[in-house]
Amino acid sequence: MINFTSRMEAVQSPIIPVVGELIKSCPGTISLGQGVVSYSPPPEAFELLPKFLAEPTNHLYKAVEGIPPLLTALTAKLQTFNNIEINQENCIVVTAGSNMAFMNAILAITSVGDEIILNTPYYFNHEMAITMAGCHPVLVETDENYQLRPDAIAKAITPKTRAVVTISPNNPTGAVYSEAALQQVNQICRDRGIYHISDEAYEYFTYNAVKHTSPGAFVGSSEYTISLYSLSKAYGFASWRIGYMVIPKHLLVAVKKVQDTILICPPVVSQYAALGALQAQPDYLRNNIEAIAQVRELVLDSLQHLEGLCTVALADGAFYFFLKVNTQINTFELVKRLIQEHQVAVIPGTTFGMNHGCYLRVAYGALQKQTAKEGIERLVRGLQKIVKK
Repeated sequence: MINFTSRMEAVQSPIIPVVGELIKSCPGTISLGQGVVSYSPPPEAFELLPKFLAEPTNHLYKAVEGIPPLLTALTAKLQTFNNIEINQENCIVVTAGSNMAFMNAILAITSVGDEIILNTPYYFNHEMAITMAGCHPVLVETDENYQLRPDAIAKAITPKTRAVVTISPNNPTGAVYSEAALQQVNQICRDRGIYHISDEAYEYFTYNAVKHTSPGAFVGSSEYTISLYSLSKAYGFASWRIGYMVIPKHLLVAVKKVQDTILICPPVVSQYAALGALQAQPDYLRNNIEAIAQVRELVLDSLQHLEGLCTVALADGAFYFFLKVNTQINTFELVKRLIQEHQVAVIPGTTFGMNHGCYLRVAYGALQKQTAKEGIERLVRGLQKIVKK
């Protein structure tokens, strides 16, 4: 058998399936691992499916950038919720999830050997995409509360830098960046002639009256800001694979080249479902996010029992807490022991670029109150027992 060497050897393996196999081997394990929600898409998502089936041409390829009715609906959503106006300088491209949108962006703006700035802890699929493209992730540490450090970002820019990536609300930390911090980063990108890639997959998930900010809404930012969105989280659309991106108009040809090569067009049946989902009643998002907010409070209360063992940073967004565990135990070994000995699963911080110290991502969006209570109590008991030894 010929043993070929490929660029993929430099790319980390996704951790979710690895943890998933450990969970399978320990029946009854409660997962605080994968970042999904517990609820299903709104009924409106399915009401347009008969219309999709009734039109024979829907079984053919459609426009690379998305079907016109969905683009129209997204234009209205962006104006209303994000204060982003679709004009002559920008445009929308529908994608098969926002991970694909990120890869589209990286391939469209870089050449092999270019650099992309990621703030640590980073979202692992971002780091993987950059490496796959033959580019180099340049890592900039956030502060002790996982907030941006604009001065450090500015210092990390070199002639090879093509973009700065921000994620707010953040995966894996749950941090929400202030408008002022995002404005600073966006201005740095403008001044240095590079792109600002803003991942906003968790845009609806903010708590304690904290507001979400879209850098694409800043005056004059359309020509260098790339905004990424997803229906996977807020609309329970994970398997339907629909996201979208707002890009400068001058990138449209490049992005379409990428998307046409990899996908041709986003699944049309999923686009119809997305069009329906966007017509859901306001209480669909409000009620579901309120339920997650209640789970969040329950998780936060339980995590207070880990004082001294863990540092839990303030997290006003997404559905994650990122724990710093005061131990010398190997992070993945700790994750394995929590699953095998205490039947609770979390994600190791190493996969998010946190290689110094022991960090764990705790996800609570997929759980109902009672299951979340049991899961977080198992985590607390497990850490108390393992770390105190």
